[in-house]
Amino acid sequence: MKTENIGNAKLEGLMTQLHLTGSRYNVALSVFFISYGLFEFPANIMMQFVRPSRWLPGIMFTWGILMMSMGFVKSFSQLVAIRILLGVAEAGFFPGVVFLLTMWYPRYKLMYRIALFTGAAGAAGAFSGLFAYGISFINTSHLEGWSWIFIIEGLVTIVISLIGIFVLVDYPDTAKFLSAEERQFVKQQRSVDIGDDEEGTVAQRVLSAFLDWQIWVTGLTLMSFMAPAYGITFFLPTILNGFGYSVAVSQLLTVPIFVIATIVMIIVAHFSDIMKIRSSFIVAMECVGLVGYIIQITNASTGIKYFGTYLAVTGLYAGVPCVVGWLANNLHGKYKRAVGMAIQVGMGNLGGIIASYIFRIQDEPRFTLGFAIAIGFMCIGLIATAALTYAYHRANVARIDRAKREGINEAEYAIELYVI
Repeated sequence: MKTENIGNAKLEGLMTQLHLTGSRYNVALSVFFISYGLFEFPANIMMQFVRPSRWLPGIMFTWGILMMSMGFVKSFSQLVAIRILLGVAEAGFFPGVVFLLTMWYPRYKLMYRIALFTGAAGAAGAFSGLFAYGISFINTSHLEGWSWIFIIEGLVTIVISLIGIFVLVDYPDTAKFLSAEERQFVKQQRSVDIGDDEEGTVAQRVLSAFLDWQIWVTGLTLMSFMAPAYGITFFLPTILNGFGYSVAVSQLLTVPIFVIATIVMIIVAHFSDIMKIRSSFIVAMECVGLVGYIIQITNASTGIKYFGTYLAVTGLYAGVPCVVGWLANNLHGKYKRAVGMAIQVGMGNLGGIIASYIFRIQDEPRFTLGFAIAIGFMCIGLIATAALTYAYHRANVARIDRAKREGINEAEYAIELYVI
């Protein structure tokens, strides 16, 4: 909920009490993504040496403490410092969890699992608005409602991290709840279409990820989703408030938006796995988000614009697991996949920095500049997706032709074909 809660807190007195005038709120948003992006790569490398069942709950516990601390800040500088540390603490979580999922599931069972995990972000957005509505009525002599948003949500994070230590498992090879036959089954399922064998030193494997063009293109595609997604997530309560709704009603109106987005995300991932297609769903979701954003810059009625927020959030949120899963499907090798996914997610989260500044306080309540720039990003994403799909298709055709000439069995070269 940490992504959504600062947007909720903004309407509950955060701006006034901490004197967040001018671009200070935007700075507080952006510093999180700077440290987040810088530490994603080393965090995912660290998880190759530390058990996931210890590493992931550990960093979750750390950011829970930091989130609670945000409820006690008294100045802009303190808020910025905590946000920087929060970015460091959380950097390894998303790419770490997705990498762990790739170690358990084959290509066409992976997207649905990524969506279930990513769907937690949509569910968190719904509950964050609901929490904010209830917590906003809590005011003590020392702390205002916005402080309690951070304190209570941080406490919930800590409790869940402690539970995670006891219930989270590592890799199939070490899973005690699996029998020897079940471990072998999981390994065989993955070996059909995901290669983990790598040559060279760890440094060479890491370097190969940095030199792989598909990682950078999918990173740009992910950014085209996440910049607009972060923008509307950070400012959604403010946008709805600008439609004329009260602060309390604006918080509540965010709930159904994120609920619908979560449901659609899971449905899209399910059919993407069944149909064994990624790019078509990515284009479709980008277009849905694009229509939602275009509605926001028109002079449509409040009801139509509210409907547009459903399209924007749903399309953008549903597209994220598609892009992340697309790269995960096409990266072979344990280290390369870990590093590549960290680079991709790091690029995607650069969108958070961009979103922090394109939605400016002086542009409230319409945010025309922010919406227009976000539309541009989505158009870039569509072009990048089309280019990558074409490149994958050409590469697959060449590999199939070569395999036929050399008399290689289809089962042997199938693992080398790109998922499109």
